[in-house]
Amino acid sequence: MYTHLQRDVSRPPVTLATLARMKADGEKIASLTCYDASFAVLLDSADVDVVLVGDSLGMVIQGHDTTVPVTMDQMAYHSSMVARGLHRPFLVADLPFMSYPTKELALANSVRLMQEGGAQMVKLESGGKQTEIVEFLASHDIAVCAHLGLKPQSVHKTGGFRVQGREREMAVRLVDEAKRLETAGADIVLLECIPATLGKTITAELHVPVIGIGAGPDTDGQILVTYDILDITTGRKPRFVRNFMDGASSNLDALQRYVRAVKQHEYPAAEHCF
Repeated sequence: MYTHLQRDVSRPPVTLATLARMKADGEKIASLTCYDASFAVLLDSADVDVVLVGDSLGMVIQGHDTTVPVTMDQMAYHSSMVARGLHRPFLVADLPFMSYPTKELALANSVRLMQEGGAQMVKLESGGKQTEIVEFLASHDIAVCAHLGLKPQSVHKTGGFRVQGREREMAVRLVDEAKRLETAGADIVLLECIPATLGKTITAELHVPVIGIGAGPDTDGQILVTYDILDITTGRKPRFVRNFMDGASSNLDALQRYVRAVKQHEYPAAEHCF
């Protein structure tokens, strides 16, 4: 059976072409993280555009202090569960820590995420020689999301979870890296924890969609951790998080409120920006 021909035409699946059109039209892209099939069904019902199976599961699901302990087996497992719950959203999965130190290993693990995990795109934390890995993956027709700014896999090297790009030299470097990643073949660039003005600059410089988390209101889209916006996460949350359960009648209502807030340019507000 050709399952791709049996889809609900009233809710066609989001593709890279869809996301490119949304950027061109100025329509914001609403994205969220997901780690299992039950939440995947909810995110699909809320009309989320992009779903990320993030290695943030190491902190959100497993209780670690960082994403570093997450393995390839775990990423493929969680991605496969999420894939089974989705119809419309575009599915992205993280390559975890040290799963892409060489081009060959990056390719092998990307194939795993796509074949075992059902992912349509892989995401890697970029910088330095990783531009070459993006280019290598793109040459093998693998869709790639590059991740700049705060890179959680590198927190032991960078000294913790800190805003990146405040200094002029670092800001210029991030703009240059984003351009080089796009040239190398990145189909999406994700910016995390950078000043809003820098997020606006990088978004304007790139032709591919730019999705932000703590990167200001002027990126092409936004992404947050689902557990954060549903007020499941306990303790202190990042500045850019907004509790969408406040005033919501259900989890689905909260997710729909998030999508509307992103689409209507109501989130993020000034208090969520650096």
